[in-house]
Amino acid sequence: MAKNLMIQGTMSNAGKSILTAGILRVLYQDGYRVAPFKSQNMALNSYITRDGLEMGRAQVMQAEAAGIEPDIRMNPILLKPNSDMGSQVIVNGEVLGNREAKEYFRMKKSLIPSIMKAYGELDKSFDVIVIEGAGSPAEINLKDNDIVNMGLARMVDAPVLLVGDIDRGGVFAQLLGTIWLLEEEERARVKGLVINKFRGDKTILDPGLKQLYDKCRIPITGVIPYTKLDIDDEDSLSERLDRRQIGKGIDAAVIRFPHISNFTDFGMLEGCEGVSVRYVNTAEELGKPDILFLPGSKNTMSDLLWIRQNGLEAGIQKAALEGCRIFGICGGYQMLGQRLLDPDGCEHGGELAGLGLLPITTTFGKRKHRTRVEGRVEPIEGIYQGMSGVSAEGYEIHMGETCLLETCGRFASVTDCVTGKQYPDGCVKGNVCGTYIHGILDAPGLLKGLLNPVFLEKGMPPGTYRDLAGYRQEQYDILADVIRAHMDMDAVRRIIGLK
Repeated sequence: MAKNLMIQGTMSNAGKSILTAGILRVLYQDGYRVAPFKSQNMALNSYITRDGLEMGRAQVMQAEAAGIEPDIRMNPILLKPNSDMGSQVIVNGEVLGNREAKEYFRMKKSLIPSIMKAYGELDKSFDVIVIEGAGSPAEINLKDNDIVNMGLARMVDAPVLLVGDIDRGGVFAQLLGTIWLLEEEERARVKGLVINKFRGDKTILDPGLKQLYDKCRIPITGVIPYTKLDIDDEDSLSERLDRRQIGKGIDAAVIRFPHISNFTDFGMLEGCEGVSVRYVNTAEELGKPDILFLPGSKNTMSDLLWIRQNGLEAGIQKAALEGCRIFGICGGYQMLGQRLLDPDGCEHGGELAGLGLLPITTTFGKRKHRTRVEGRVEPIEGIYQGMSGVSAEGYEIHMGETCLLETCGRFASVTDCVTGKQYPDGCVKGNVCGTYIHGILDAPGLLKGLLNPVFLEKGMPPGTYRDLAGYRQEQYDILADVIRAHMDMDAVRRIIGLK
């Protein structure tokens, strides 16, 4: 049986995901077989495993840090918000359906067998499981049906580290208030406190740390400095989505839809020297980018209406007419077409006109298409010619099927890695290109084919393109160095029960 440790936070974005990854990396470096676990994740950034199942990106990132293949058992429940009051509920990688918040709240306990089965299978295969909580364990209105914080800690008998975010202020009140709101049995599970995102001289913090210990008698296990790392973030909390400034070199703009999903598609692009990536909310911010990306969306029709109402639709169409490269991925690809049909009310219902930039139409249905794919970009003429013949691989995750309305160049020919089926993907017409493949920009060859012609047009030398997999491993090692330097890992090992 595996030993375990649970990381809980005083609030969302306290740093639970990164701290979990850091501890996993340290233990992995020390020779332990380790795995992440989060019973319920709410995220629009998701991932498709090799067997075609859907899970949250945070646990994918943590699995990479642990040196193992992402597995759906690491995140048995995924909630993908599709409105202010509801989410698509995914259990064991399969869509259960859409549920309003009250309905899901009532059904949560019925999902405990799925959670425990997933955890139990990991328990047999690893030395240590590091569990991530969600939100705060002191959300007392949710405690009766808790399956992700102290409720889960009780079910799997896990000790807890509680993390507070000093960068957002009030960290002593965060930690102490959370402890005081816990039940006695829950407080007994908290074996250490961690202060995250600290800036400055730690000696100035020491008197407060002593008072905190005097009031709750729980030791401080670590004070983690504010550290800039290029590691996948959680959804709308990501700081990268706030980038607005136009930088030097290639200006790459990404439309920031209200339901933007899988913005991790642009991580490789953001790391390219000479490329400036910014996220656009309004027509005024759009400007004249060199490349304009329409990313994925959890609610394509709703986000299409949003760009129509705020003027971005006209700005995108104008940019296309002026020759700007327009590149749509998944939901963004669907929006570029002529029509979007939703006869079963899976998204918005009814019919909407698309942006009219590609000769395609998309019909939404109840079946979600999700798989990993690999293949090659088709021969393309014109400004996208540089991508011809390069590797095209990644994963598809979308509602709706898209068909061509006229003869038009396909983007790629791919093979479904789960079923072995071969089929064409995407569409290219002039300066407008669309694909269903998430992660398509992670391939250095494809990014080179897309960007080098733009560098040439701007009179700049060709860009340099890093090995993304190797780069990520370097970032996890840097994270582990930070954890070793600023956490009492001997204390953490004792808490876990390791020698």
